[in-house]
Amino acid sequence: MTLTRLAAAFSPLDIAALCVFAVAWFGYEPLLKAAWRGRGVINSDMTVVRAAWMRNMAGHDSRFMDGQLLGHALNSASFFASSNLILIAATAGALFGGENTFRSASSLLVLKTTSRLLFEAQLALVLIALARGLLDFIWAIRQMNYCLAAIGAAPEPGDEARAKAYGVVAERLLNPALSSFNAGVRGYYFALAAAAWTFGAGAFLAATLGAVGLLVWRQRGSKAAQAIGDLRKILETPPAPTAPKPDEDKPAF
Repeated sequence: MTLTRLAAAFSPLDIAALCVFAVAWFGYEPLLKAAWRGRGVINSDMTVVRAAWMRNMAGHDSRFMDGQLLGHALNSASFFASSNLILIAATAGALFGGENTFRSASSLLVLKTTSRLLFEAQLALVLIALARGLLDFIWAIRQMNYCLAAIGAAPEPGDEARAKAYGVVAERLLNPALSSFNAGVRGYYFALAAAAWTFGAGAFLAATLGAVGLLVWRQRGSKAAQAIGDLRKILETPPAPTAPKPDEDKPAF
């Protein structure tokens, strides 16, 4: 009986679009890294920039600006997490609204939902995408708090080897924190793609492919991606040797 209901509720195009969505959602980041081998994409290039930031932080006399910069990122993650909670509450209200919500939605001509089971599956997918994004934001916030503590505990400059080692470890805290933040933001793209399912399986498939295409373009082809790639090249280029200064004390003949 259950299989019969599922077969009646989901068309082959619905199932195909859902499979494409799952592959895109879970496979986006590892496939992106594998395709370009960790170079030429914002997420990978920014790890080098952040590593340089933490090394410089460890060698500074004052870390006030470093704390301010990280605090800004922390506020942004908190804002997105709060927004996610509101969206989750709204989606859950519609999902558990019962028959009245389904009737109201199915009365709209633009929505393509043939049964209550399909409608609930569509809303549940949006809810899952938002919930995963919320968990990413929560984990990002916790890790950023650890990073703030690391900045506050940075040793006084003077021992160059110790400062370098401290910067490397601080980088291992910062990069995962901001990677989690990026994953939470990316969740909005896939939540919008999941919401497009209510307009039909074709719209769902197109929105999924469109979201992936937009994300890849922003990672690879945008002006920000090109600028960050150039920053990485500059940071990875060894400094040119400085010419020796002339001996000013030596008398000229």
